[in-house]
Amino acid sequence: MHIRVDDLTGSEIAELLSAHLDHGNAHSPPESVHALDLDGLRAPDITFWSAWEEDELLGCGALRELSAEHGELKSMHTAARHRGKGVGRAILEHILKEAQTRGYRRISLETGSMEAFAPARALYERYGFAECPPFGSYRPDPHSTFMSREFAA
Repeated sequence: MHIRVDDLTGSEIAELLSAHLDHGNAHSPPESVHALDLDGLRAPDITFWSAWEEDELLGCGALRELSAEHGELKSMHTAARHRGKGVGRAILEHILKEAQTRGYRRISLETGSMEAFAPARALYERYGFAECPPFGSYRPDPHSTFMSREFAA
């Protein structure tokens, strides 16, 4: 598996992000879907990675800089046919290393609170994330779970 910074111009990544948005929309009310589209992910404060095996897209994830010490995990998604193969784990580990390299003391995320998002929450818990209050511009939402992880100084 090769994880690389992605410029978000390929048709494969557009399809994967469409599936990511479809998943969110299928399980959350519209006002509770916080996933970004292609244009949103092109913001200068976001770095986006994709994971590949030869020429096949496996998954993706992004890191948004909220401050010099705080990052937000965004757009974690594994292609349906590659779930259960460790793709999400590999992308998460890659992003956590990058967050530490940047000197972040904290990384946070928002994900759904419904059963469809349980595998994602379980992955984040295995990597030290715990539920936290809303952060950044998020507001309390019964359809959202907010999680955060601190890095040692």
